[in-house]
Formats: sequence, structure tokens, C-alpha cells
Amino acid sequence: MDRSSFRPRPPGPAEAVPEDDRWTLVLVRELRHSPERVWAALTEPDQVREWAPFVPDRDLGRAGDATLAMVDGAATDDVASTVRRAEPPRLLEYTWGSDLLRWELAAQGAGTLLTLRHTVGDRQVVAKVAAGWHLCLDVAEHLLDGEPVGPIRGMEAVDFGWNDLHDAYVRMLKER
Repeated sequence: MDRSSFRPRPPGPAEAVPEDDRWTLVLVRELRHSPERVWAALTEPDQVREWAPFVPDRDLGRAGDATLAMVDGAATDDVASTVRRAEPPRLLEYTWGSDLLRWELAAQGAGTLLTLRHTVGDRQVVAKVAAGWHLCLDVAEHLLDGEPVGPIRGMEAVDFGWNDLHDAYVRMLKER
């Protein structure tokens, strides 16, 4: 796919769940690929760097410390992380600074039902996190489809519909 023609899909199901003094964004995606293929995209550094907002210093498919380098243009910021659980190809859980990410994969026909739970400390950032992951997951789907568009990270995301996604998720996730 030509990167200049990439456009994100419309916002999908999302929820903001309070947990003590923190909030968990829950995003659900149906993917056309097997849990094993999705697992590889979530854990193997060469694949992660093609869609995620960070570049890992190692394979995330095993427990232990890791560094996730946040990328924004030419700038990078190393963030200490710990893979807490790696149960291929169904569960991956790791810290990202003070955040917690939990990726759950369930076989669904020939594909995968992916549930991302991203726990943050501030309710005000949940829609921003949703818009960012939405773009990343769209890019990951193109990668899995064999039509990579390359990572869309940092301020570049604005050029690919981040503001509209953010506004849609603000409306969707407003406190009930």
C-alpha cells in the first residue's frame, strides 16, 4: 500500500474502566490472522518496530526486563519496561513506564480476537491512548496483510487522522 493513501478505519469498540485510582482502556479488534501470526507481530522486534509507537531492545515473548524506545521523528526516549507474562500465543503483559499493557489473543475462526487493556494513571489521557493504539493497530493489520505502510509515530500521527480519532474516542469514552 502507498503510505500517502493510508487512512485509519473508523473507531471501533472501546471502553474506559476505572480501577482504583487508575483507568484501563479496553480496545477490541478482530484480525484476519492466526494468534501465532499476531503473537509474532506483538513480540518480535523486527515486526514491532514496523507498527508500534516504540522499538523494543529484545523479543517481548519472554518474561524479564526490556527497554522500549519511544520514537517521535528523530527523537527517541528509552522507557524501562518489564514483561510480566508471556504465554504464547494468547497472553502478553508488560509495563511501559508506569503504564501496564495486557494483550489477550483468542482464536476466532481462522483469525484472532485481540483485546488490548492499557492501564494509565490519568483519565484525561485515555482518549489519546485510544487514538494512538487505533492507528498502530491499523498499521499492524497492514503489516500482517503483507502491505506494510511503516510505523506512524509521535507527531506524524496527526497527518494520518489522529485528531479525528481522538475526538471520536473522547465522545465514545466520556464518563457515563
